[in-house]
Amino acid sequence: MSGERERLKGLPEAIGAYTIWGFMPLFFKQLQGISPVEIVAHRVVWSVLLITAILWASRRLGEFTSALAVPRIRRYMIASTSLIAANWLIYIWAITNEHILAGSLGYYINPLINVALGVVFFRERMNRTQMVAIVLAAAGVLVLASESLASIWISLSLAASFGLYGMVRKMAPVGSLPGLACETSLMLPFALGYVLWAGLHDPTPGFGYSTLTDAYLIAGGAITTIPLLLFASAARKMPLSTLGFIQFIGPTIQFVLGVFVYDEPFTRAHAICFALIWAAVALFCVDGIRRSREARLATVEEPAPAS
Repeated sequence: MSGERERLKGLPEAIGAYTIWGFMPLFFKQLQGISPVEIVAHRVVWSVLLITAILWASRRLGEFTSALAVPRIRRYMIASTSLIAANWLIYIWAITNEHILAGSLGYYINPLINVALGVVFFRERMNRTQMVAIVLAAAGVLVLASESLASIWISLSLAASFGLYGMVRKMAPVGSLPGLACETSLMLPFALGYVLWAGLHDPTPGFGYSTLTDAYLIAGGAITTIPLLLFASAARKMPLSTLGFIQFIGPTIQFVLGVFVYDEPFTRAHAICFALIWAAVALFCVDGIRRSREARLATVEEPAPAS
């Protein structure tokens, strides 16, 4: 029972992170017309301020500075920073350019990446049901790629960058909050430089355009920090393959928003692709429930230790 309990220790954080990410298109749609690079830059600037305040209030600034001082941790943080920065930029571009469905598909594919990385790097076992699920989802991606090459790169890039980010954060010997502080601090010089340049030279709307725009850009710090902290905490407590099951919350919410709120085109290839991926999701979930029951039954049948 203790093993199963350990696997689910990060469950509340994982559910919270993916629910917030699922509704993020509603937030970033309010910033349509602003350069995705400027949005990412402001996410970094305001995240750094918020995270620094949290570290200071919890008297953990030393953990952050100590982590950055260790070359091995710094290498991990540079890798995770590059991956999450790329993921943010692609994702915001997709939302503001009417590609919420492509983003949703990317995060449906992400568990395939998580399972593969878990098998290759952490020796997590993949059973037959998971293999069938992966084949079904891969077939769905191929169907969509045959018709939508213009957007499939968004899905694959988001899946790969976030899957690798989760792996690096799992391997990095640093806590979730100090780790996030390292990542945003490493991005800060570039972010500040771009914000200053955009304020002087970029003619498109940005910070200072309106009070409401400024409020959304500043709020981007919280909307960035909270789910990433939750995710980083969950990723360190749960196997990547288990985390992949919870991840379906986010893309499902995004799918509903893309089709029913923002009326994005939903073609026959989309229908086939999502049907195959949802079948894969169902297999993943059934397999997870079955393994959970088997673990509980095995625990119940274990003989009590002799007194």
